[in-house]
Amino acid sequence: MEILLDMHTHTLASGHAYSTIAEVAAAAAEQGLCAVGITEHAPTMPGTCHNFYFQNLKVIPRMMNGIYVLFGAELNIIDYEGHVDLPDETLAGLDVTIASLHPPCLPFGSIEQNTNAVIKAMENPYIDILGHPDDGRYPLDYERVVRAAKATKTLLEINNASLKPSGFRMNTRENDVKMLKLCKAYSVPVIMDSDAHYANDVGRMPYALDVVREVDFPKNLIANVRTKLFFDCIGAKKNKSGILDNFLDT
Repeated sequence: MEILLDMHTHTLASGHAYSTIAEVAAAAAEQGLCAVGITEHAPTMPGTCHNFYFQNLKVIPRMMNGIYVLFGAELNIIDYEGHVDLPDETLAGLDVTIASLHPPCLPFGSIEQNTNAVIKAMENPYIDILGHPDDGRYPLDYERVVRAAKATKTLLEINNASLKPSGFRMNTRENDVKMLKLCKAYSVPVIMDSDAHYANDVGRMPYALDVVREVDFPKNLIANVRTKLFFDCIGAKKNKSGILDNFLDT
């Protein structure tokens, strides 16, 4: 399976990642990607960048090393009503957005609280991807989450970093299998991402690929394999920059 996109990566700006924008773009090109998304942690995450950083991303070229570079944010869901930590006027200027649950930004909740939080976040017209919904520390009602993803045209992420043997999230493979089976049943698309915090990991998703193959998940529902599917999904939300109009399906 050829991977064409990786929409979840971080650079030095996130505070606990270790490569530059140029290094991430070069690594993505070396992996043969058509596009890479650089999605720094939003301001509630300790050590990351200020809102001003995201407001000024317009100054950076969207084409590097012969591939498209999309700039966005990994937003923190900051309460059980699904609010995130950048204002709409900033989100409107980003190319791609991910919303995720992170312990420094929101305590572990009940299954009802966590499920409500992610569904409300997906209902935000500026949210494109639900990040690492596999984390067992935040139990979810996957039936409700998958149905909400379909209704809101939000991509559900299969996060390679979550699935690594060294990963710190709980029950990730079990949860991904459960979610993928439901996505398969309801024809809900997903996206595999590296969640790279170092350039060498960009575009590398062996653990995500393995779990996708385990459930025999249809390729036509994987946004990394069909770039048109990815841009159709995020184009159905309130997107955003002109780069999306110029990207042709591969």
